[in-house]
Amino acid sequence: MSEFRIHHDVNELLSLLHVRGGDGAEGYIDLLQKHRTPYVTTTVSAHSAKVKLAEFSKTPEDFLRKYEELKSKNVRNLDPLVYLLSKLCEDKETLQFLQQNAKERSESSANATSTTTTSYTLPQTSTKMSMQELDELRKKLGNVTASSNAPLPAEVTRKMLRDKHNKKNPTQPNPVFPNWVYDRPALLGDFITSPTPPADAAVAIGTMPLPAQEQALVEDLLFVLVGVDGRDITAQPVLGRQNRSFIVDSTLDMSIKELVNRILPVASYYSTITRFIEEKSSFEYGQVNHALTAAMRTLMKEYLILVTQLEHLQRQGLLSLQKLWFYIQPTMRTMEILASLASSVDKGECMGGSTLSLLHDRTFNFTGDSQAQELCLYLTKAASVPYFEILEKWIYRGIIKDPYSEFMVEEHELQKEKIQEDYNDKYWDQRYTIVQHRIPSFLQKMADKILSTGKYLNVVRECGRDVTCPDAKEVLYTLKERAYVEQIEKAYNYASKVLLAFLMEEKELVSRLRSIKHYFLMDKGDFFVHFMDLTEEELKKPVDDIVPPRLEALLELALRMSTANTDPFKDDLKIDLMPHDVITQLLRVLAIETKQEKSIINADPTDVALSGLEAFSFDYIVKWPLSLIINRKALTRYQMLFRHMFYCKHVERLLCNVWISNKDFKQYSLRSPKWFAAAFALRQRMLNFVQNIQYYMMFEVMEPTWHIMENNLKTASNIDDVLCHHTSFLDNCLKDCMLTNPELLRIFSKLMSVCVKFTDCMQRFTQSMRLERLSLEQGTMDGPPTQSERAEEAEKKRLTTKFLAEYVDALQSDAGFEATISSFDSNFSMLLLDLLDKLSIYSTNDCEHSMISIIYRLDFNGFYTERLERMAIERSQKAAA
Repeated sequence: MSEFRIHHDVNELLSLLHVRGGDGAEGYIDLLQKHRTPYVTTTVSAHSAKVKLAEFSKTPEDFLRKYEELKSKNVRNLDPLVYLLSKLCEDKETLQFLQQNAKERSESSANATSTTTTSYTLPQTSTKMSMQELDELRKKLGNVTASSNAPLPAEVTRKMLRDKHNKKNPTQPNPVFPNWVYDRPALLGDFITSPTPPADAAVAIGTMPLPAQEQALVEDLLFVLVGVDGRDITAQPVLGRQNRSFIVDSTLDMSIKELVNRILPVASYYSTITRFIEEKSSFEYGQVNHALTAAMRTLMKEYLILVTQLEHLQRQGLLSLQKLWFYIQPTMRTMEILASLASSVDKGECMGGSTLSLLHDRTFNFTGDSQAQELCLYLTKAASVPYFEILEKWIYRGIIKDPYSEFMVEEHELQKEKIQEDYNDKYWDQRYTIVQHRIPSFLQKMADKILSTGKYLNVVRECGRDVTCPDAKEVLYTLKERAYVEQIEKAYNYASKVLLAFLMEEKELVSRLRSIKHYFLMDKGDFFVHFMDLTEEELKKPVDDIVPPRLEALLELALRMSTANTDPFKDDLKIDLMPHDVITQLLRVLAIETKQEKSIINADPTDVALSGLEAFSFDYIVKWPLSLIINRKALTRYQMLFRHMFYCKHVERLLCNVWISNKDFKQYSLRSPKWFAAAFALRQRMLNFVQNIQYYMMFEVMEPTWHIMENNLKTASNIDDVLCHHTSFLDNCLKDCMLTNPELLRIFSKLMSVCVKFTDCMQRFTQSMRLERLSLEQGTMDGPPTQSERAEEAEKKRLTTKFLAEYVDALQSDAGFEATISSFDSNFSMLLLDLLDKLSIYSTNDCEHSMISIIYRLDFNGFYTERLERMAIERSQKAAA
């Protein structure tokens, strides 16, 4: 189960139980992930759990009856649920809480429904009900209950199944039996019951001598055993899935009647089996049920042959009631098992894999009864043939041909082209999915490998290559599961090898990933320097004023004039202008399903004008089947990392430009250099911060994580491993680069903002200095200077420097520059301390040890140590209070 699924289930449970406060879902999720262990429900543990729950229940008979009913319907996960409930019964504290919660919920629902009024017509309480009225009321209630629980008519069920299939496969409609097959009850082989009771016999059988009674009953039984009413034994009409019952003449001698009642269950079994065969033979119920009914029909032929032989003996006067009982006994057990299986399949509405699960479980449960086990084994083998044919096509060729929706793997109509367009597109996960109730219980452990095997082969087939497993063998049902495991393992290994080789060698997956690393993870330094130099003026413009084709042309130029020119996939790199800056994009992703989601999503994007630098990102064209690995979700993560580092690189360039422009100030002997020194020191601290953050991200996070992924890809055995390693690489990079923590992200964003504002302020000051200098240095000399002119020029420069110094002093005193620089310094120091403090907390509490490297790099000389320790003491004191 994925972390997101656990998170969803825990939230749902907390909501249902009305749990508030505490650590929230996150605390419970951590506990679940740390303490969960795989559990396989055994027959012994399920039985003991059932007994424990029955003892705990106030009505154990009702509980056991309901358990057996669900068991007969082949309900999945019934035993694990019973085991969980038995464990809950042992925990008194949890049980008390659940009881209190149930009481509160019932009271709240009662209050909610108290406003609605429902009227019932009840008998007058002033007079007592007569026995006749009471019986009528019971009969009406019984009819209502029976009608509510009664299954849908067979023709309605068939129509529903047919419509469902035709909706899914409109081009391949289900074949349908003609109506006359169902309109002629005499063709079914079951009892034809008329609503009118049979006419009374001229002579009551009880008045006849015992030998005559016996001969008459033998004849009647031979008719009843093949679904035809006798003179003195008649079948009762059945409602839904009820067992057939019979009425025997009440005047019959008791000794004969007792023997007749022993034989009649065989006729009831025959009726159940015949009805099941006739109903489930229809195409709508699928190939598995059709194969099962065919096998049952074969067994019923043997039964009918036996009855025919008994009729031959009866005509010769050699068959007595005792002999009939003797001959029919061996068949009774077979008929009982067949009828039981038919009833269970019918009650559970089983089709495909669920039918095979039921048959397998019955076969396994008859371990001590060799004859019964052999019978069930024969039926399971016969019923599994069409299912295994679908399985073989899937695991050996990657083709799914399941016209009646019986196979465990279900195909969905999805377009693989959307992988590059839709961030939430889950082609690989949703094109083929497992349907739990269609998995035969004997293939449950191998279900994931069966799904993966067919998916791998299907990808290769969709690329135009025909593949067939060389180790393909016919899959046959057996009680030895090892046989399935070996065959599926061979097919899985072949499919994994074929697809992995196809992607790695023919499609050059690793080379593609390296190409993406060059650009999105800023691997090519000379390319980025050249590109940023070329696009600097263009990216300064508002995003709406930027001409994308011009950017594309500059990108092409930078690619051709740098080492990136050797990359064979460079033409797949494109320009993308995003609607949000990277911080907003990340916060929108992190705010999903939180209280802040609405406020962030509903925020007006036009509040702040976006510059080209803030909106700029790369995009990459990836074609099928590489888009399975490098899908839109992965590319979005690459884009987040790139935009984060690209903006850091931009801030570094701004600070370096300030450093270059500040070089001019060294020639001036300023009278008040104090604020200049503070500004230079602040600039150097900012530059140190930005450069160390970049170094940490590139050389302590991305490079080591990339090498780990590369080594893992070399040992990957299948495409799912490749997907897992690639996703893990991106997730670790995002996490260690502080992009998955909203708190750290906000602080980092503010630090970058302070740096940018500081550079703007310094550049404005530098610009005003340059303008003043130009106005002072304007000369009028023509031709080469003479000696006197050189002396005059030197004196002029000295005076210019003096006047500039005085101008600067006046400027900084008038405009409050010293206060501005001091404000920048305090803001930057406060935010940086906050960041270091939060990093210290996360690296200690959440074991994010990689982030502590940032602290060591930024506080290498202990400059912030004292203040950080003071903040930690204050925090601990608040926690203690």
